[in-house]
Amino acid sequence: MVKKSDFVLAPYMKSNDWLAAWQITNTLVPYFILWWLMPYAAAISLWLLLPIVVLMVLFSLRSFSLMHDCGHYSLFTSKRVNRFMGFVLGVINAMPQYAWSRDHAYHHKTNGDWERYRGIGDFLSVTEFTQLSPTDQKLYGLLRQPLMTLPGGFFYLAIKPRIALILGAFDFLMHGIRCWRSDEPMTLADIVNAHHSKHWQTRGEFWDLLFNNICVVTSWVLLSQLIGVKLFFGVYSMVLTFAGAIFICVFFVQHNFEGAYAHETNGWDFVQGAIAGSSYLDMPAWLRWFTADISYHNIHHLSERIPNYNLAACHHQNRHLLTQVRVVRLDEIAHCAQYILWDDNTNNLVPVPKTPLLSTMP
Repeated sequence: MVKKSDFVLAPYMKSNDWLAAWQITNTLVPYFILWWLMPYAAAISLWLLLPIVVLMVLFSLRSFSLMHDCGHYSLFTSKRVNRFMGFVLGVINAMPQYAWSRDHAYHHKTNGDWERYRGIGDFLSVTEFTQLSPTDQKLYGLLRQPLMTLPGGFFYLAIKPRIALILGAFDFLMHGIRCWRSDEPMTLADIVNAHHSKHWQTRGEFWDLLFNNICVVTSWVLLSQLIGVKLFFGVYSMVLTFAGAIFICVFFVQHNFEGAYAHETNGWDFVQGAIAGSSYLDMPAWLRWFTADISYHNIHHLSERIPNYNLAACHHQNRHLLTQVRVVRLDEIAHCAQYILWDDNTNNLVPVPKTPLLSTMP
């Protein structure tokens, strides 16, 4: 069995600040220019908005991909610069980068271990699925169909982080009231230290969530005043909807496909999780650029410290060890969308049965 030490990875783990800065520039400058052009295009013809929206979706996708690299501290050499630029890129897509990166790091540590990590759709095992009622089984399959990525993508980017802050703040307020009513005297610092929120895990995540929301909502107000409420929110909602849907689909097909490595924790292997639990997504060159070469997903999982601009070269250097990697084409997304259940008896991903499975619950 191939081992991680068999791969040549170390030479490609070196970050290049000049190249990273150029990637940030050729992503953010066009993105902001498109926002500047938008009201002028709309004044001429609403049809001119179509190419602008398409390009904004693609640059939003690239911004998310570069934010992803910053979360792995691989884009720049400095951890502080990665944190700052990750925050900025997170604002572009309304996503608090710090907590997202923590969740994503867990995915990297457990990829292919389907007992510990169930993917982007909180997928169930066959055993868990059989314990659902027939109605819930149908609902499970319906909510994980490709078309659901459209409302799901918008919710994931635009709504979920706002709800997290609101619910977290309300939870902290209730915690403070309970502490104030208790017989034990507590200082403000004691109250803060005693609070554990399910909406953030550390103070750093809270501050990142708070400042992201401040920046995002402020940008909504300013841009809606500058270019008009209807035009701004109409275009912005379309961009986030389609960009979010593409994020989800790309992530999905790189881990959910026929024959994917989907093991239980006992006997799980990290390298097999990277090689056989991730696909190579066959994209045209222009789309690889907009996704920052995330299609080389096996190499990325072998070492998340390899920046995107080194992934292709590392892949070609090690291609003789990647002959068994599953290649997924874009037209196979619908086929891959079937594999939304983990068979915990055979360690395979399987489709939802066409007829409801009877509950095994007593």
